[in-house]
Amino acid sequence: MWPEIFWIFIGVFLGVVFTRGVAYVRANRLAAQGGTSADKDRHEEELERYRRSQVFANIGTWDWSIKPDILHWSDEIYRMFGYTPGEVTPSYQLFMQSVHKDDLQRVQAAEKACLEDKEPHDIEYRVVWPDGTVRWLRETGDVLFDAAGEAVQFTGVVRDVTTSKMKMDHIRHLAHFDGLTGLANREFFRAHLKEALDRADRHGSMVALVFMDLNKFKPINDTHGHAYGDQVLMAVSQNMKLAIRSVDQIARVGGDEFVATLEDIKSAEEALAVADKLRNLFSAPMIVGGRSVDLGISIGISLYPHDARDIEELIHIADMAMYREKQTRPR
Repeated sequence: MWPEIFWIFIGVFLGVVFTRGVAYVRANRLAAQGGTSADKDRHEEELERYRRSQVFANIGTWDWSIKPDILHWSDEIYRMFGYTPGEVTPSYQLFMQSVHKDDLQRVQAAEKACLEDKEPHDIEYRVVWPDGTVRWLRETGDVLFDAAGEAVQFTGVVRDVTTSKMKMDHIRHLAHFDGLTGLANREFFRAHLKEALDRADRHGSMVALVFMDLNKFKPINDTHGHAYGDQVLMAVSQNMKLAIRSVDQIARVGGDEFVATLEDIKSAEEALAVADKLRNLFSAPMIVGGRSVDLGISIGISLYPHDARDIEELIHIADMAMYREKQTRPR
């Protein structure tokens, strides 16, 4: 949460600074046109400092004169759209062609809200470079209206946020998925289970919880070390994923504990068939890292809504069924 707030603050702050910067440069440009040679030299120096600041901050500015339909890009904008400065002539049409097709309608709606309803312009969208590269940009803008209330100038700031988006996606992934196996973690399992039960209520279907606990895993860690034990867990996780349908989910909820959420189950027999398929993964030793590994598995199942309608009770029933099997079933 805090990283997101931080980047929002940075985006707003830089947007304000550089939007005002565009107005500053525009004013200096007009002043220099009628000034002395010294004024023009000073103006060029200021422009060069401004260009360097954009490069340093990885920020570009654009300026669109709406009625004559003239669009100006700073050098950094060209780069953000996959071009070298001066390679193409900036135009609104070129801009719209560069926006990712899935973001196009949202971008147009945001521009309309800013130009017609005078709402703040602040949006993130993707652009597709000529070579197919996809980048995330964040854009803030400000509109200048004339005395009649007509929009005459649209000025904006763009920042490439691809790296920060990737970092945030990675943080969200770490929050929801197990770092070792890549499976969903306990928190994501519970959130997914709630959604699955809601879908079952709407469609009048059943959900099966399949709790699993590995047998004879501790001696592997004790004998070969935790690094090798991690290899075994990764191999087991991949095999489990292949044993269930793509629409179902497997989560790692403990050291050697896993749970599968099976949606749209038609009968208890169907859930038992999946359990047998998972159990058969351990009917023969596995080969991991050149070693033969003999593991077993204990499984417990609960059905929604047949066994319980409460999430905690549903989990408890499957967990206890797994525990009973672990105590009574040959390993």
